[in-house]
Amino acid sequence: MKIFRLLFLIALPVYLVSCGTQKKASAYYLDKVINDTTINSNLKFPELKIQKNDLLSISVYSASTNLTADIPYNLPEAAASTGFLVDANGNIEYPRLGTIHAEGLTKLQLAEEIKKKLTQPVELLRNPSVIIRFLNYKITVLGQVGREGLVTLPGERLTILEAIGLAGGITDYGKKDDVKIRREKDGKIEIGTVDLSSDSLFYSPYYNLVQNDVVIVQPTKQKVKMTDQGQTQQRISIALSIITTAAIIYNIFK
Repeated sequence: MKIFRLLFLIALPVYLVSCGTQKKASAYYLDKVINDTTINSNLKFPELKIQKNDLLSISVYSASTNLTADIPYNLPEAAASTGFLVDANGNIEYPRLGTIHAEGLTKLQLAEEIKKKLTQPVELLRNPSVIIRFLNYKITVLGQVGREGLVTLPGERLTILEAIGLAGGITDYGKKDDVKIRREKDGKIEIGTVDLSSDSLFYSPYYNLVQNDVVIVQPTKQKVKMTDQGQTQQRISIALSIITTAAIIYNIFK
């Protein structure tokens, strides 16, 4: 019987630790996804809108039999990688077409504007095609993550889960249910909050990030308390050092 009691006492803390570990891991899981294999919804991926300071790759092609007809309406090969900068007024300067307002438009809308200028009132190019891509699609991730900083992607779609994953994940001191997203929209700054542990995350307008979003993972109360304690200890240490130094100087010169 003593052996069984001993084995029970050894197994009990192991069981409790394993339960605690399992609970901690499940914080990343979603409420209803654990029971359901799919989420019955049609997820919408918002069309990105052009913002100030965006860099755009714009290429123009035409149906002309003259292979060089569209060259004057494209950036020189050496400058193509730098793209078109959307200036402080939300405009781009386009070769031979002049100033075109781009801010607030989608890529498709801007492409249509360029096509109009190429065909109206004079047909400069025959049946032109315009291809636009973002060259600086980036997100900033700050706070309690493995690696703070910029997340730059060659593509044009990024979810908040992917962004946090690329930033090294949330640390043990990060709040998964209170992640802030700072977004510039129509010249104004808006702050959104998402709960990564809820399946309602998929319906949030902040699930799919847009260029220049800032994701901020808030610290837990434990982290804030530890930081405050560290600062207090640092102040005490500095104060003791000053007192000790003053005492030594006093003893030298008394």
